[in-house]
Amino acid sequence: MDVSLAQIKTLQELNNLLEEKVKDLPLAKTVKDLIHGEGDLGASVMMIGEAPGYHETLQRRPFVGRSGQLLRQVMSQVKLPVKDVFISNIVKVRPPDNRDPKPAEILAFKAFLDREIELLEPKLIVTLGRFSMAKFLPDVKISQVHGRLHKVNWHNKNLFILPMYHPAAALRATRVKESFIRDFKKIKKIIAWIEEQEETEAIKAEMKEVLF
Repeated sequence: MDVSLAQIKTLQELNNLLEEKVKDLPLAKTVKDLIHGEGDLGASVMMIGEAPGYHETLQRRPFVGRSGQLLRQVMSQVKLPVKDVFISNIVKVRPPDNRDPKPAEILAFKAFLDREIELLEPKLIVTLGRFSMAKFLPDVKISQVHGRLHKVNWHNKNLFILPMYHPAAALRATRVKESFIRDFKKIKKIIAWIEEQEETEAIKAEMKEVLF
């Protein structure tokens, strides 16, 4: 991460910097090609997808096409408030014809996504699809690990990762859609469990300070 990116303190500053560097980024020709993450800085859940699509480019918002509609529909169904969720993507620009992002493209946006995660400090990161999952859990198959909570060490910090199918995959197969909804239903319980763990750790830290 370069010095200017490390000094960024707010999401707006991060978005501004991304726009300033747009000509150095793959896929993007103008600032209008960039689709920034969306949500509250205090959100406890961060969802990371793959890349914007056609409708996202038109509206300049993440997850507003058919897959985004399913995502938001299921969020409402399981009563996961919008204010508790921040939505972003591995790549901030739509690849041609919605093809898979290339490794070099993912790498080009990596530092910006990393800083986004550092600023948000989410309690839980939900990866939507194999590309965002691979950022934290490489060399695994999504069919084998979806819906299972993972604790990973990332940049010397512990993060909780919940890999899930991408909603686009859920639209293509009933079985995947059923798994997608089942996994989504776990999110609120997982957040409650994480908060319990944090409270326990805080109490342990206080007791250690008192005793020692």
